Amino acid sequence: MLKAFAGGRLFGTVHGTPPPRVLALHGWARTHRDFDAVLDGLDALALDLPGFGATPAPDEAWGGGGYAAAVAPVLDDADEPVVVVGHSFGGRVAVHLATARPDRVRAVVLSGVPLVRPPGAVRRRPPAAYRLARALHRRGLLGDARMESLRQRYGSADYRAARGVMRAVHVTAVNETYEEQLRALLCPVELVWGADDADVPASVAEAAAALVPGGARLTLLPGVGHLVPTAAPEALRAAVDRALAL
Repeated sequence: MLKAFAGGRLFGTVHGTPPPRVLALHGWARTHRDFDAVLDGLDALALDLPGFGATPAPDEAWGGGGYAAAVAPVLDDADEPVVVVGHSFGGRVAVHLATARPDRVRAVVLSGVPLVRPPGAVRRRPPAAYRLARALHRRGLLGDARMESLRQRYGSADYRAARGVMRAVHVTAVNETYEEQLRALLCPVELVWGADDADVPASVAEAAAALVPGGARLTLLPGVGHLVPTAAPEALRAAVDRALAL
């Protein structure tokens, strides 16, 4: 059953008995339900992040830091620092939480999170035709319908599916990297990654682990893609259990 948190601004599901020892944050266009199997039997909370599931979208285009600020009040409902589990977009939020509130985060477990750009990757610019159209649209010289047609043609699947402020959130998020946050992490870090993740390759996890002070434990899962929480919940649960035992 869904419950409200943070003064009614967030919604999520409680597992076990409050207060939570684990906080789970889902990926883009997903919901708290991704963690049902991971959190079974734990005292935990899985949230719907703003703009997904039952939680309303933000009023402006937040990045990872803005989302972390919205989630932070939930940490104060726990009796002790919690293990934060973040998949994909939720992992962006998790690293910000851990650096902003190190007193309330015991450890982080991350999976499929675009923390850094893949080593050797070249950042691609949108096609020239799209850049020109965007400039004309900003000047009122190209109509909204034509601009939307071009967004549908050139945008990623996630961008095309997003609506309203969530498109701007998507743009903000995909242009962020988290080297600063990774270098500032003081808590234990586990990375649980699908070896066949085509969205965020394992090379990203390896590069991110190297930035964490003292290193991070990396578990690669053969035959698993991007959706680790649903494809390999037992591996994610094992990492959470290790973090709780520290």
